[in-house]
Amino acid sequence: MKRRHWFTGAVLLAACLLVWLPLILMTAAAWMPEDELYWRYLSPLGMGRDRVRAALLPSYPSLAAMKELLIGSPGFFAMFWNSCIQVIPVAAGQFLIGAPAAWAFARFRFPGKKQLFGIYVILMILPFQVTQVSGYLVLDRLGVLNTHAAMILPGIWSTLPVFIMTRSFETIPEVLTEAAYLDGAGVWYTFLHIGLPLGYPGIATALMLSFTDGWNALEQPLTYLKDKDLWPISLYLPDIARDKAAVAFAAALITCFLPVLVYLNCQEELEQGVASSGLKQ
Repeated sequence: MKRRHWFTGAVLLAACLLVWLPLILMTAAAWMPEDELYWRYLSPLGMGRDRVRAALLPSYPSLAAMKELLIGSPGFFAMFWNSCIQVIPVAAGQFLIGAPAAWAFARFRFPGKKQLFGIYVILMILPFQVTQVSGYLVLDRLGVLNTHAAMILPGIWSTLPVFIMTRSFETIPEVLTEAAYLDGAGVWYTFLHIGLPLGYPGIATALMLSFTDGWNALEQPLTYLKDKDLWPISLYLPDIARDKAAVAFAAALITCFLPVLVYLNCQEELEQGVASSGLKQ
């Protein structure tokens, strides 16, 4: 039995290393000087001098790429703040609109509830390409194309956060809400003081997944934003990878920093939220 546990642990460790290996290689490449980077990685692109020779650490660290990115690339900071402007309001809007909607689905009975929730599920599994044209026409009719609102408004009404938060609210014992109603608490008081605290793991999970999805969005800004001054940071990397590979690795590292920071601070809530989304009382 002990040997079996060791084997299972070794397999899981190997799987974890495979997941982390691209991030480790990217981090090492971000601190490599340009000549070493060309020598090690860029031959498949026709830019290097030899076959790929991956390394977990640079031969000698260099700050040249970081210096050029953080000091000599003002466009990077503009796109970074564009991402913040587009993603943070989406998360706030999903909380303000999605959480009450999820509470209604989880706790109230009303005509057409199952059918409406089924529509939410269908919309949740549809890829962006299916709704791309209709979304473009709606945003054009609203007059918000080529503005930050073109990225914010569709994200606020996303159905995935509602689904996750609904499943999380359904795990709250009904005796707690019934006791609150017997004590004279209203619907909003019960939602604010029982629903939100106990459903916090599901809410944090939904918002973190939405944040990550919005931060890494590619097709939406390419479709809805024509002015490059409005582009998010996810479109910065393809624009520089052609001739400045070292800067591209440095930009990729900094781009990953905020989502990783959010994940590290919400890891426990993410695990609880994913578990509760698959359970029902």
